[in-house]
Amino acid sequence: MSILTVGTMAFDSIETPYGKVDKVIGGACTYISWAASYWHKDISLVSIIGDDFPQDEVEQLKARVCKYGKA
Repeated sequence: MSILTVGTMAFDSIETPYGKVDKVIGGACTYISWAASYWHKDISLVSIIGDDFPQDEVEQLKARVCKYGKA
């Protein structure tokens, strides 16, 4: 059985009283998939990403959440 996650994969900007960072990888689909990958390895993601989304992040997600590391 596999898990299907549908949502956003995007950049977040985080600002707290202690500082601010921009272009942090975020989005509901990203976080749900990473969290679920601790218990399940066959996860499929459905999301739109822009051309500026880092390819190395896509590869890390593939390796972490896709069965056998394939998309």
